[in-house]
Amino acid sequence: MRSLDPILRRLRGLASLSDAEVEFVRGLGDRRERRGQGEQLVAEGAAARPRFVVSGWACRQRLMPDGRRQIFSLLLPGDSFGFGTRPALCSVTALTALDTMDAGALQEAARRGAAPGLARALAAAETLDDALLLDHAVRLGRMTAFERVAHFLLELQQRLEIVGLGDRQRFPLPLTQEILADALGLSVVHVNRTLQQLRRAALLELRSGVAILLEPDAMARVCDYRATTTLEPNKAA
Repeated sequence: MRSLDPILRRLRGLASLSDAEVEFVRGLGDRRERRGQGEQLVAEGAAARPRFVVSGWACRQRLMPDGRRQIFSLLLPGDSFGFGTRPALCSVTALTALDTMDAGALQEAARRGAAPGLARALAAAETLDDALLLDHAVRLGRMTAFERVAHFLLELQQRLEIVGLGDRQRFPLPLTQEILADALGLSVVHVNRTLQQLRRAALLELRSGVAILLEPDAMARVCDYRATTTLEPNKAA
């Protein structure tokens, strides 16, 4: 069974949880669903059940009639979706094989006031999602291709480090160049060229699905990266 550590690390990075709340989350671990790569998890306009990503990667996206796709955000292990009350504004699709965990009981406990720490964490997660969406708008609207790719990789590194799936330099990157292109509003050719530029600048290495940021501080200066995902010292898991 996949570990729930990414979920607990993310929640505890957003708010202080009691021991009872931690055990409550662990008790939901048998409410799993396995989804295949490319499978739609939530249809645009549909109601969605609240869920956490246990393992694997997904995305929020919109498809155009001619098949073009815009990816709005990535959902990584520890992330949640479907907690809103309104119909989904975009679809959610698995980018890799994916395990999710039903979080309906957690949402209900937070609403009733039975889990105040979890309620604070869910509210903070919503605020953080908004901040990341604004970062993405700046990437698409005002950054060069070189800056977009660098900024996006730095965000992924920090998000994965928080949930224990990477460190300051190294993290998994199971994404094709086509997915990167759809996320960053670039052509696949432009993504490939930009990755080569990052390699030549001795800022990046890619090895069998793993990204290595050779000079993360220098990369952050290049794209004016300002972390919105850093753990507060007193909230570390």
